[in-house]
Parts: sequence; C-alpha cells; structure tokens
Amino acid sequence: MIRHTFQRVKVTLVRERAAEPYTIARQLVKHGGDAANLLRTVIGSNPREVITAIYLDVRCRIIGLHEVSTGTIDQAIVHPRDIFGPALTLSASALILAHNHPSGDATPSGQDKAVTERIKQCGEMLGVAMLDHIVVGESRYYSFADECFFPYACTPRATA
Repeated sequence: MIRHTFQRVKVTLVRERAAEPYTIARQLVKHGGDAANLLRTVIGSNPREVITAIYLDVRCRIIGLHEVSTGTIDQAIVHPRDIFGPALTLSASALILAHNHPSGDATPSGQDKAVTERIKQCGEMLGVAMLDHIVVGESRYYSFADECFFPYACTPRATA
C-alpha cells in the first residue's frame, strides 16, 4: 500500500492595516466613474503600474479592495488566481479590475484588452462577475463597460 502525505490547510482573511484607511465600506458603485474616482485616490499618481481589484457584494457595494500587482513603469503581471482568490474568500458577487497608466494616457493597450477578456472568462467560470476594467490616466479614465465590452451592468438586486 502506497501512503501519500499532504498538508492540511485553512484559508483565513486578514484585514490589512493601512496608513490611510479607505472609507469604502458599503459604498455603492453605480458606474465606472464611481470606481474611477476611488481608484484615482488609491493608485492614480503611482509612478509604477498597479493592478487593483474592487470586490462587490450582491448589491454592488464595496466589500474589499486588493492591490493585486505592482509592476514597472509600463507593465504589471496579473494572474487570475491573484484576483479571484480574495474574491472567493470574501464571497464577492462581482469585481471591478483597474490599473493605472503612469504615462497619464488612459487608452487601453492590446494587452489590456486581452487580460480583460481572460479575467472575464475566468470570472464567468467561478461565478464572480467582472463588471468593469478601468484604466486610470492622469486626467481621465477608460471604462471597458462604458465602451460596451461587457454585456451587463451592475444593477442592485435590492435597495440599500
């Protein structure tokens, strides 16, 4: 008889203590502009590309914010497991992905479009809807949802 050993694991959520607490609890996200305004304060002026995920409950209220990856001046690496691990731990119903362009130009690249499609497909498999991907520039933002990249919008199921 062959015996296999394995580790027993337990996943826990640890609330990070931030130098500046974000007042995002129960904030309703109605459109890309709501998320972009929050994200501009969090990652907008960073000299490196930062990928951030906003996690939402079934009423599209923010339940968490996670800095997924920090890259260089023109790219950041992102993998679906780094986005959806926290989403599943938080029991998020949906998410909004975002990143900044340190150049200040919010126009998405071909890579941005490919990553958006990949993350959207993974979310569909896991039951966590990706509602938008926002690119934050210096003075404007680009919302994939506003440009009809996503066939659905965040519509609250009940009033807050």
